[in-house]
Amino acid sequence: MHVLVMTVVHHPEDARILHRQIRALVDAGHEVTYAAPYTARGVMARSWVNGVDLPRAAERKRLSAVRAARKVFKRMRGQVDLAIVHDPELLLAVVGVRKRPPVVWDVHEDTPATLSLKPWLPPFLRPPVRFLARLLEGTAERHLHLLLAESAYAGRFRRTHLVVPNETWVPDEVTEPADDRVVYLGWLSEARGVREAIEVARLLQPYRVAVELIGYADPQSRPILNDAVAQGLLEWRDFMPNDEALKRLDGALAGLSLLRDEPNYRHSMPTKIVEYMAHGIPVITTPSPRAVELVERYHSGMVVPWQDPKAVAQAVLFLRDDVRERHAQGARGYAAARANHHWPNSARRFVSQLEAWAGVKS
Repeated sequence: MHVLVMTVVHHPEDARILHRQIRALVDAGHEVTYAAPYTARGVMARSWVNGVDLPRAAERKRLSAVRAARKVFKRMRGQVDLAIVHDPELLLAVVGVRKRPPVVWDVHEDTPATLSLKPWLPPFLRPPVRFLARLLEGTAERHLHLLLAESAYAGRFRRTHLVVPNETWVPDEVTEPADDRVVYLGWLSEARGVREAIEVARLLQPYRVAVELIGYADPQSRPILNDAVAQGLLEWRDFMPNDEALKRLDGALAGLSLLRDEPNYRHSMPTKIVEYMAHGIPVITTPSPRAVELVERYHSGMVVPWQDPKAVAQAVLFLRDDVRERHAQGARGYAAARANHHWPNSARRFVSQLEAWAGVKS
């Protein structure tokens, strides 16, 4: 089976797209052409995919990227057995194209809710754009196949769709959590707690506990992060490929998830929490419902109030001083991740479903 995968919004090294889904297809013996914004992001395609460069859709500059993606799709529609698109914008690139192969939309997030977090979208435009997003979702459901990253997204659609959760590769063994470094892995923005993370670093500095942030920061967050680094408050490693970034979790004291109380986060599972558990480190999280459910079910971390850096710092110091509890939380999280959130378990269902839609035998 030959699969075309396209994104103009996500980084070409996106964990869900490249390191889970594409990797699963390649491991199953299928060919993948991956069209993504390589040049715009300063990376090259991995050797195990056919890379096609696309422009990046950023803030209000999106139409040129969608047009370029539509050209690629039209050119390749007769060469592939199936296509997967990962951005709502790309629905405009595939809907209405004649003689096309089966197309799958991988629904990563609650698109209408996410629009309320976009600083580049003026507030007066958000309600009509959310309405248009709902219409576009309905059109996609009628004409395409859908995959959902969260079971909570099912309520937005009329039919039942396969859920392919944001699980992770859980290593065969992990290092016990140490006592001198906490980490954050993921996108950095105001809504995801970047200011709280900086203040946590300031509070922990006298105790010689380092704070390490790994991930791409939005334009609004980059100046304050650069300033925090210049002051020596924390380490910010910017974007790293997922397979490299995950190695930085090994041996950390704890992993931070400091999401604010935003509509898009209330029903989503923060992938970073599963990744922290998979690497055997305790989780410190704000009380978004899915995060609380996971941490409390497995006793794999601590829940702190919204926007409360002092409570986060206190949780870090508690785990630093209580070695037995730190190791126990890390061990329980690892065992739960290995048993219930190991990506290969979902990868089989994902690949089988794509083969069925493409009419290809395994």
